[in-house]
Amino acid sequence: MALVLTEDQELLAQTARDFVRTNSPISRLRALRDAQDSVGFSRDVWQEMAQLGWAGILIPEEYGGAGMGLADIAVVLEAVGRNLAPEPFLSTVLLGGQLLAYAGSPEQKQAWLPGIATGEKILALAYQEARSRYDLNRVSTQATAEGDTWRLSGEKIQVLDGQSADALIVSARTAGENSDQDGITLFLLAPDTPGVAIIPQTRVDNRAAALVNLDGVKVGAESVVGTVGHGFQTLSHIVDLATVGLCAEMLGGMSQIFDDTLAYLKTREQFGVVIGSFQALKHRAAKVFMEIELCRSTVMAAANAADTGESDLALLVSLAKARCSDAFVLATNEGVQMHGGIGMTDEHDAGLYMKRARATEMTFGDAAWHRGRWARLRDY
Repeated sequence: MALVLTEDQELLAQTARDFVRTNSPISRLRALRDAQDSVGFSRDVWQEMAQLGWAGILIPEEYGGAGMGLADIAVVLEAVGRNLAPEPFLSTVLLGGQLLAYAGSPEQKQAWLPGIATGEKILALAYQEARSRYDLNRVSTQATAEGDTWRLSGEKIQVLDGQSADALIVSARTAGENSDQDGITLFLLAPDTPGVAIIPQTRVDNRAAALVNLDGVKVGAESVVGTVGHGFQTLSHIVDLATVGLCAEMLGGMSQIFDDTLAYLKTREQFGVVIGSFQALKHRAAKVFMEIELCRSTVMAAANAADTGESDLALLVSLAKARCSDAFVLATNEGVQMHGGIGMTDEHDAGLYMKRARATEMTFGDAAWHRGRWARLRDY
C-alpha cells in the first residue's frame, strides 16, 4: 500500500489549506464561542465549502456528489483540523450522509443526499445513550410497532449538531435486550415531529451538541433506514468510516499546534539564546514529530483500506484512532508547556487545540478502548 498522496489529492489539499487559512482563522472560532452561538458554525462558510465540492466528496455522482473516497476527503479534513473549523463534516457528511448513502432507500437518498452535497441540508446521527460508553449495541430507546407505524421513546446524548439538524437518524431497539447486537433499527425523522424535544448543549471544545428526548414519537414504515433489526451492522460500519475522517481532522490539529510550538521554540529567547537550542526541548519536540508522522501513516492506511474494501479495515481504524488520540493529547500538552505561561492563557490558541484534543480523544472510542478492540480482533 503506497502511503503517498496522488497528484489530485495534493491539489485538493493545497486548495483546502488556502481556503481554510483565509476563511476560517482561529479568531472565527473564538467569535462563535464568545457569542454563545447556538448553531456552532457558520452556514455561509459551510455553503462556500460545499460550493468547492467538499460536502459532496463522499456522495455518489447520481445524487450530485463527486463519488470519491475517504482518502480524498481526509486531505480536506486535515486542513479543516488545522484551524479547528467547526463546520458539520462529522455530523452531516461522515455520519448522516454516509449512512444514508450506504443503507438508505432510494427515496431517502434522493430526498437528502443532493441537499447534503450542496450544503443546504444538515443531518445528525443520534446513537449514543447514557452509560453506553462506546458500545453501539447498548440501546435502550424503544421502538414499538403499531401496525404500519412505530412509536419511539427514549433519550439520546451527545448528538453532534442536533440543535440545527434538518433531520435526525435515531437508533432504537425493536427487539432483544439492552446490549444485544440484533434488534436495533435506524429511523429517519424530522426534528419537529411531535414528541421530539431537542435540548442544545455546548461541549468543552465549543462544538454544538444536543440531548434528544423521544416521547412516543410516531413515524411511518418509510422512516426505517436499512433493514429492521439490523441497524447495529450499519452503525458499526459507518462509525468506523467516520472515525477515519475524525482521525484526519485530529492529524491536522496536532500538526498545527506542533508547527506553532516549533516556531515559538525558534524565536523565544532565554538566557540570551533561543529555547529551541536546549537539548531537552529538542528531544521532546522530536518525539512529537515522530508521533505525528506515525499518525499520518495510520490515517492514510485506514482511509485507503476503507476505499478499497480491505478486510482488515476495523483493525486499521482502531490502530489509527488509538495513535491519534494519544498523539493529539501529547502535542497539545507539549504545546502548552513549551509556550510557558502564555500557553495557559485564553488569549493563546494552544488551549483551544487542547480542548479539541480532549473532545476528539473521547469521540468514537478513546485510545484504551481501541487498543482493547484491536486486541480482540486479533484474538489476543
